[in-house]
Amino acid sequence: MKILSRFHVDGFIVAILATVALASLFPASGTAASVFSWLTKIAIGLLFLIYGARLSPAEAWQGVRHWRLHSTILAVTFIIFPLFGLGMRILVPSVLSNDLYTGLLFLCLVPSTVQSSIAFTSMARGNVAGAVVSASFSNILGVLVTPLLVILLMDTTDDAPIDASSIGVVVLQLFLPFMAGQLIRPWVGEWLTRHAKPTKLVDRGSILLVVYVAFSEGMNENIWGAIEPWQIAALFAVCAVLLAAVLAVTTLAGRLLHFEIEDRIVVLFCGSKKSLASGLPMASVLFSGEKVGLIVLPLMIFHQIQLIVCAFLAQRYARRVSPEILAAGSLDPEFEAR
Repeated sequence: MKILSRFHVDGFIVAILATVALASLFPASGTAASVFSWLTKIAIGLLFLIYGARLSPAEAWQGVRHWRLHSTILAVTFIIFPLFGLGMRILVPSVLSNDLYTGLLFLCLVPSTVQSSIAFTSMARGNVAGAVVSASFSNILGVLVTPLLVILLMDTTDDAPIDASSIGVVVLQLFLPFMAGQLIRPWVGEWLTRHAKPTKLVDRGSILLVVYVAFSEGMNENIWGAIEPWQIAALFAVCAVLLAAVLAVTTLAGRLLHFEIEDRIVVLFCGSKKSLASGLPMASVLFSGEKVGLIVLPLMIFHQIQLIVCAFLAQRYARRVSPEILAAGSLDPEFEAR
């Protein structure tokens, strides 16, 4: 990492790309896939346990109360994103096939990620309490909103039942570890605050596990062989443009609404993300009998791009000037302007 930093290369982004390459060459399947899936769940649970132990109850309550922040993120996730998706209909059939456009619109309807949004917010030194509430609430609300949006905005012939068990998964994997962390905070909270390495290790390790498992699933489904190479390249470009547009919207919204820098980071990372973990199971239910592999391909590509781009942004925000230095008046406080 030190050698890479000398050449201004982000070591974490290199690690993500290496993980993608590893999954492409040696995708996990069968028993190995199950093992990595459980490892990912354990890493996510441990991540939320640490977040709960590090956050004071006052900080957590402040995160719950910040409804202006949460409303902004939900508006981007379930209003701005779908509008962008509908606007990209003009790309059919010259750039995207009907199946790929269906997938592109579907990715615009799924909820925000939970784990990676919070992990990147933590890496960027943002408002982690606000990110926990916003990302988790988006995921739970998405169980209801995403199927309804699919029915309203997409041509589907099958029923779209709502899987209530998804709420239980969110509670078991996210909220219970977080609350357990709150309970053990008196014993470990101060130590975790002084030692950032354990949290950093779990942050990045869990993201790399998510990347490996997600890309392995795509390789096992052989979705890359179902379309032409130029279509894949075009889809990568469209997903990159979509992410750039949403990042611009979230950045502008944070500034226009006069959020503090920590809250602007939350809007940026929670508002610009789309959940592969929620989207894949939803797609298998909502599009039974359809070409599910092609429909989820845009979501998988967008997911990989957002992880790489957000890793770069999180590292950049993490290197911003500390409040202590700014208080001394030695440097310009407008980090984003640099």
